[in-house]
Amino acid sequence: MSLLNRRSSGNRRRKKTSRFQKKAPEQQRSRQRNTEPSTRRPLNRSIITLIGSFVAALRFLSIIPFAGSLGTSEEELARAVPFFPLVGLLFACIALPLTWCLSLILPPAVTAVLAVFILLTFSGGLHLDGLADTADGFFSSRPRERMLEIMRDSASGAMGVIALVLLLSLKIACLASMSDQLLIAVFLMPIAGRVAILLLMAMLPYARLEGGLGNLFKDAFNTQQARLRALAALLVLSGLSWAAAGSLGMLAVFAVLLVTTLFALFCRQKIGGVTGDTLGAACELAEAVTALVFILKIGGGL
Repeated sequence: MSLLNRRSSGNRRRKKTSRFQKKAPEQQRSRQRNTEPSTRRPLNRSIITLIGSFVAALRFLSIIPFAGSLGTSEEELARAVPFFPLVGLLFACIALPLTWCLSLILPPAVTAVLAVFILLTFSGGLHLDGLADTADGFFSSRPRERMLEIMRDSASGAMGVIALVLLLSLKIACLASMSDQLLIAVFLMPIAGRVAILLLMAMLPYARLEGGLGNLFKDAFNTQQARLRALAALLVLSGLSWAAAGSLGMLAVFAVLLVTTLFALFCRQKIGGVTGDTLGAACELAEAVTALVFILKIGGGL
């Protein structure tokens, strides 16, 4: 009887062990199934965040409409700055074929006017508005705080209007004087303008004490990360310029860097930093100087 009990207890132990051994692989497979989605979720989230940040950059720099809330969160806005040159590249890829089609059926002067109109349409005149506000504030001969108040005002004064007329006239005159270089200039101008925004953000802190872009783009002004970001954007612009126009393209990159640096010194002297208006002004100045460089080859034989 005791022997029978020992056998039955041994059978029960074997049954329990066998059940555990059968369940172990199932539990292991279930754990694998649970861990596999968790490894994919961060990757999916990062991809969605990158797309959202690019859409946020498009929302900020253009008038392209987007449905839904993609690109409107604080995290997406904070990470949108590195995508500014990519937005410029997108604009360039749209403006290039449009300008080419116009050049086939229209005189150079009319093509130049419409090309400038196409480039400013992407942003809805946002950067031109910044240029006008910057001119009104900087040339008002007022104290720093008063300059910042003038730049907040949506109305344009005499200096703002003069700046707009001069800059648009310069762009149109440059493009109208080109032949073979027209499409190259139209391609590089919007990219150079958005790269100039990153350069200016890397050189100076945000001028206002609170509100504005200082809250939207955290750690994007005058930090080590901002400088590395600007350097990467400048290298991308250099590569595209070299591929498109060789040494003349590199001269355009140098001109953009020089003009942006001089403008940064001017901003530091006037308001001690940058604002959204000065970033728009830097974009417009970079586009204009890029077009001006390509005129040097025709006029000076470079």
